Amino acid sequence: MGESTESIDADPAIATPPPDPSSDPSAPREVPARAATIYDVATAAGVSHQTVSRFLKGFEGIRPETRAKVVKALDELGYRPNLTARSLKSGRSHRIGALTHEISQYGPSRIAEGASAAAREAGYVLDLVSLDAHNPRAIEESLELITQHNLAGILALASTDEMKRAFETTAFRVPAFIAAESDILTDAEPAGSTGAGMPALIGHLALLGHRDVVHIAGPQTWSAARNRLRAYTAAIEHAGLRSRAVLRGDWSAKSGYDAIAALEELPEATAYVAANDQMALGAMLALKQRGLHIPDDVSVAGVDDTPEAAYFDPPLTTLRLDFEAQGRAAIQALLSRIEPDVRTAAPLAAPGLIVRKSTGTAPPS
Repeated sequence: MGESTESIDADPAIATPPPDPSSDPSAPREVPARAATIYDVATAAGVSHQTVSRFLKGFEGIRPETRAKVVKALDELGYRPNLTARSLKSGRSHRIGALTHEISQYGPSRIAEGASAAAREAGYVLDLVSLDAHNPRAIEESLELITQHNLAGILALASTDEMKRAFETTAFRVPAFIAAESDILTDAEPAGSTGAGMPALIGHLALLGHRDVVHIAGPQTWSAARNRLRAYTAAIEHAGLRSRAVLRGDWSAKSGYDAIAALEELPEATAYVAANDQMALGAMLALKQRGLHIPDDVSVAGVDDTPEAAYFDPPLTTLRLDFEAQGRAAIQALLSRIEPDVRTAAPLAAPGLIVRKSTGTAPPS
């Protein structure tokens, strides 16, 4: 098939061609001091700039000898990182589409950051697409759009049941990996699960003399919230403590505040364990407004260890979860499907207990 000369929209940054090269064909070609454009690449390769544009956009049907010329010019001029040249040589994309949602939440955002870093280190570019979990039509349109792109693989980061169902019913045309926390239906939490550190946290409260505890749970459409609630319940029973109430929140500080503020009377508890740090923050304010002092009258703990947790008043005792490692493990799992010689990541470490000043000795009965 011959080369097509149909017009292709040019990148605004490269819309103006450079001056004509020297008329002396024997003169050595110099690499421009400025950044090379597709016109420089086209001149060096002896092809049209439309052909170079098609290469960079991943178009098929270019003759092998033309492909070789463009690849050579790209390498010589340094127009793109080696990633592009390698993709052109192999005919395989080095871009990964990452689908995520609730990106404003600490966990999903840190998982995405870890995935992006791991993809970059492996020689891939991660294209992040944030979906609106509350708009089924938008989810469907976004999934349809991304499946049309030239991608090496798709990483679907699912935190809620709705998003997991949407991903599982999508016919991806490239290798895909759905990273979703599974429901843990036994007392034996896997080391890397979000509830795995709960026994250490409840044990810490027990050692401080607490016997009556309240849990502020996250939204039950999130598997992480369900797992944290199950782990809390199992740890309470194992330690011989009493759970006085399970309140409901949506991960936000406001929901933690509202869960306490809405109570006519506080449960007879000396400790509160929120399913994340933001709900713990809201709960702390509501408890203070009830006239309680933390930790003298009541202890409060969270989960996640967000960067702000150390600066709460008082600093928050919490469980540190390595969300970045979760993102890296997800990319590793996807790469093992793209490149057979890539191994999956090692198991994740258990969450670590971070003791700060929001927990203290239980007050006398």
